Amino acid sequence: MHTFRILVVDDEVDFLETIVKRLNKRKLDATGVTSGEEAIQALKEQLYDVVLLDIKMPGGMDGIETLREIKRLQPLVEVLLLTGHASVETSIEGMKLGAFDYLLKPMKFEDLLTKMAQAFEKKASQDSKIRNAKIQELIRYPSRVFEQEKE
Repeated sequence: MHTFRILVVDDEVDFLETIVKRLNKRKLDATGVTSGEEAIQALKEQLYDVVLLDIKMPGGMDGIETLREIKRLQPLVEVLLLTGHASVETSIEGMKLGAFDYLLKPMKFEDLLTKMAQAFEKKASQDSKIRNAKIQELIRYPSRVFEQEKE
């Protein structure tokens, strides 16, 4: 099993650095980026379990656009949205697009850890179901392995 990998996406550098530092102190593999574009690049280079995504970011990609692209690149990654009170409607839109949940800023670090653990459990469960389905298919149809190699 790999390390629990977290990508934190937030344009507030102080907040970003603090969260990443606190997660790493807990022996979690956390990386921080400051824009949607950087997040997409990171997801193209590395698999993540949970993305902590700020909804309100200036620049080319806002949180919702970034969420859409994250789900296109890594459909099983769980995304936790970070939002201020003013953008709860946007958070609900994000949930419809596949976000795991949202947290209002500022939040207690323990609440964040609890939500992240729940998101990780969901992703681990989905990964396990997919692995088991592949194993069952291999057991039932072992010749399919060789058919795919011919393509």
